[in-house]
Amino acid sequence: MPAEHITQGPAIPLARWADRQLQAMAEAHGLPCLAGATLMGERAAGGGYTISGTTSAGLGGSRLMPTRDGNWFALTLIRDVDRELLPALFGDDTIDTRDWNAIAAAVLRHDVRDLVETGRTLGLPVARIDEVPASPAVEAMLRGENRKRAALHQALVVDLSAIWAGPLAGHLFWQAGMEVVKVESLTRPDLIRRDDPATFDRINQGKASILVDFADDAQKAALVALIRRADIVIESSRPRALPHLDIDAETLIRETPGLVWLSITGHGASGEAADWVGIGNDCGVAGGLTRAMAEAGGGIGYVADAVADPLTGIVAAREGLAAYESGVAQRIGLSMSAICAMALAEERAHNRAMIDAELRAWGQAVGHPFPIVGTRPLKAAVRPIGADTARYLSAMASC
Repeated sequence: MPAEHITQGPAIPLARWADRQLQAMAEAHGLPCLAGATLMGERAAGGGYTISGTTSAGLGGSRLMPTRDGNWFALTLIRDVDRELLPALFGDDTIDTRDWNAIAAAVLRHDVRDLVETGRTLGLPVARIDEVPASPAVEAMLRGENRKRAALHQALVVDLSAIWAGPLAGHLFWQAGMEVVKVESLTRPDLIRRDDPATFDRINQGKASILVDFADDAQKAALVALIRRADIVIESSRPRALPHLDIDAETLIRETPGLVWLSITGHGASGEAADWVGIGNDCGVAGGLTRAMAEAGGGIGYVADAVADPLTGIVAAREGLAAYESGVAQRIGLSMSAICAMALAEERAHNRAMIDAELRAWGQAVGHPFPIVGTRPLKAAVRPIGADTARYLSAMASC
């Protein structure tokens, strides 16, 4: 295993599971041998996070709150638009949407199933601790034609995703020697660029950066032309978002031999669950990690830091590399909550006593700093936002 490891504090639950995935990718695809604890813990360690129990680490944008029926409800509020939906969630126009105490009092007046159902209808990132994931962790959704590539072909990855899971997958593809192009919207750049620049830099180093005005038909057409040249696409959009931007995933997969399309979602890429919004902390709750920690004697709380994000980024890279090497065009759906459930089940099968001990120790460490893990220095430049737009989009527009 690599040198990076936890030097202080409780073990990060599921880091050993992540280790095994990363080790397998290193052996099969030539990636550097990274440590699961590093990818899962370097953001928290670098940010000086504290294990906060029912409040998520870092900025505390996600909370676990008791409900009227004795259950627990997870709610994530990192966007202003989410707070604007709270009166509709609670049926109360008087609630102070900036006051977590007022929000917790409102939660306590409702049953958890009603809150989750209403919240998902509204588009809020919500969960309850006794959920069973609605979708498979990894779903083969569509297959297209095979593509034969030259022996020295450098794969091109177009990364349309944001925040952590998708960009981490792109980072691992870059580690495997692929050319990765990060795409951001002119009007809605990646939130993590502003909110957590250190993490942004770490998982986007070495990537080209293009900025697209999605109100400009020529730029949208140039982006689609770039996608047609790509080997892998990463996206984390709700179903209606990409067609609204004139990006038709199914058509592109059918018409582009060998194109691997990774759709990262909170709870599934098809059916009703595809419209449910999910973010790393609440998806960990929906994946059963809070319940598992309580059953192990660690009480109610969040497990690790936005745990579904790094686990999903690792799985997306694993699936994407295998699909790319098969040469077959395909769309793969990845459910963040179901990936957490899968990792937990596999780790329990591997060593139930150890994962229970790790969960218990994590839950009992409330108030302590996150474990100190080995962090990685930047090995490549982080391109300024939009620095490569002309290079990639102008070339496509002239084709």
